[in-house]
Amino acid sequence: MKHFYVFFLLLGTSVMFSQEDAWVYFNAKPNAQSELATPSELLSPRALTRRTNQNIALDFNDAQVEKTYVAQVKASSGITVLSQSKWLNALHIQGSEASVLALKNLSFVDKVVFANKELNSTSKKTKTNISAKVKNKLETKIDYAYGNSANQIQMLNGHVLHQQNYTGVGKVIAVLDAGFPGVNTAQPFQRLRDNNQILGGYDYVDRNTNFYTGGSHGTLVLSTMGGYEENALVGTAPDASYYLFRTEIDVTEEPLEESLWVEAAEKADSLGVDIITTSLGYFQQRDNADYNYSYSDMNGTTTFVSRGAEIAFSKGIIVVASAGNEGRQTEPHIGAPADAVSVIAVGSVMANKSRSAFSSIGPSFDNRIKPDVMAQGTAAVVSDIAGNITTANGTSFSCPIMAGMIACLWQAFPTKTNQEIRQMILQSSDNYATPNNEFGYGIPNFGATLGIDSFSDLENEALTVYPNPVKSEVSFLFSNKNNTASIVIYSVLGQKVIEKQITSQNALLSLESLKSGLYFYTFDADGLHQTGKIIKQ
Repeated sequence: MKHFYVFFLLLGTSVMFSQEDAWVYFNAKPNAQSELATPSELLSPRALTRRTNQNIALDFNDAQVEKTYVAQVKASSGITVLSQSKWLNALHIQGSEASVLALKNLSFVDKVVFANKELNSTSKKTKTNISAKVKNKLETKIDYAYGNSANQIQMLNGHVLHQQNYTGVGKVIAVLDAGFPGVNTAQPFQRLRDNNQILGGYDYVDRNTNFYTGGSHGTLVLSTMGGYEENALVGTAPDASYYLFRTEIDVTEEPLEESLWVEAAEKADSLGVDIITTSLGYFQQRDNADYNYSYSDMNGTTTFVSRGAEIAFSKGIIVVASAGNEGRQTEPHIGAPADAVSVIAVGSVMANKSRSAFSSIGPSFDNRIKPDVMAQGTAAVVSDIAGNITTANGTSFSCPIMAGMIACLWQAFPTKTNQEIRQMILQSSDNYATPNNEFGYGIPNFGATLGIDSFSDLENEALTVYPNPVKSEVSFLFSNKNNTASIVIYSVLGQKVIEKQITSQNALLSLESLKSGLYFYTFDADGLHQTGKIIKQ
């Protein structure tokens, strides 16, 4: 099949290369004002709540692309529309160079940008020859193993969050990848299926709702967060919920993939997701070298995908991306969207916390610290599409391992903004004081974000909350030296529902007024702060 594919490419070269990928940007959204006046038609209730909780107003890029503009571009001779983005007010199109340039004559077109940068300038540059077209962003070495996933969690002190019952409950993660075959059948995903934690998804490559297809890379990625098989694999966020979006064209490397990524991110935003995790990257090794980026493009603002990722963050979403697997290459720097300013770019370390040689390095071209943080990406424990527990190498896996822990952390601090959560992660990292181009800020300590550095700290807790689950009254038992304390109870949406002062002698709090369900609490006393969850029966 591979030889047939190459033969087909040779036959079709003259046809394919006559078609250019480009983005056409519009200069207006005539109906923006009226659309923004009815936000419920643009965003789900969960998305609107996320915006409200973080004081983020709807703006111009939340409005839809003008349909009449799209129709006129589609009707233009020689043009095919492949994707659209409301955030960037643009269409991804294909056509001959002349057909694409002709679109500039339309009054509503702001600019046209070719994926082949040489076509955006009158001066032609010498093409860079790539000796081997390797899809390094999906580089995965599989070795069957019988171990378990303890180290990749404990390295981040993530087991402390889990022991405190922060396992991702109430958080929603969107996974943007190459496909998810086996997630609907393999045993390690049974728990996700039984608990209805897979909320949906979409295949943007084939434009259908069957996202359990495509490359297996996304399956492995998801397993590091949501997989569950006792004594073999426990994901970092086993109780989070997930949307699965296929944006990657598994057999080729095309500019369209960036546009599909942004399209999926916009959908994720509208659905109200909290976190986007993406183990994809765009730099060199394109199938057509004309579409390769250079290091100077890794500045957070040049690539379509990085600009989309930055907008996603501006909407209150945390975006986590693989740093890349180019550490051994002549050009070892991070790719896009890891180069975006607010994206948490994750590099890879081995089980002993030393850097994986393949892990891409920083800084970004504009000299910002990248990668941001590190997690285990060498011999990461994953599930394949058949349910076999295996190990795999790549920042493709350090990224979702990190994303899952971020979901648990955000569950513990539900009123924090995405910017505050991001900063907490960086500040907890072991290289925060002296960040560098190989480790960034280092390996985060998620236990430390709760003021807990080890199991021994848990054993000597100064606060006990019981019973939990609770039917009517819950007790907050704490040391006599802390005479008074403030308790605040929040809903899963971050809304304050109870606030009360208690004393160590009268530590009862009535939850009679609350409906059954999951709630979060913050406890503050002199020298003692703790957060947690309470289940009201």
